[in-house]
Amino acid sequence: VQLQASGGGLVQAGGSLSLSCAASGRTFSSYGMGWFRQAPGKERDFVAAISWNGGSTYYLDSVKGRFAISRDNAKNTVYLRMSSLKPEDTAVYYCATHNHGSAWNWAPGYVYWGQGTLVTVSS
Repeated sequence: VQLQASGGGLVQAGGSLSLSCAASGRTFSSYGMGWFRQAPGKERDFVAAISWNGGSTYYLDSVKGRFAISRDNAKNTVYLRMSSLKPEDTAVYYCATHNHGSAWNWAPGYVYWGQGTLVTVSS
């Protein structure tokens, strides 16, 4: 599986941005998917995840109510809609495929990773 993340950019605090992650391969719909982010000098942190059919979603506490993860299996794409953005949301955002049975917020439990897309939130 190859993943291509896009949609990052520069936005003012309080603004919104939508990220997309397009996957190649016919097995996309069998994977749970996750979004992680990594700020400069920091570890890669879990942001959100979604089960293979979209029936379950999981979020980092600090983004609950502001971010929404969704997926379209017909388009092999997972989305992250971000609103009420804060400067502390600034990071490179990565999408990844979830390894069934692993904890949703555990980065080593994800197998394939996209290249990342930079989100910068100005104050």
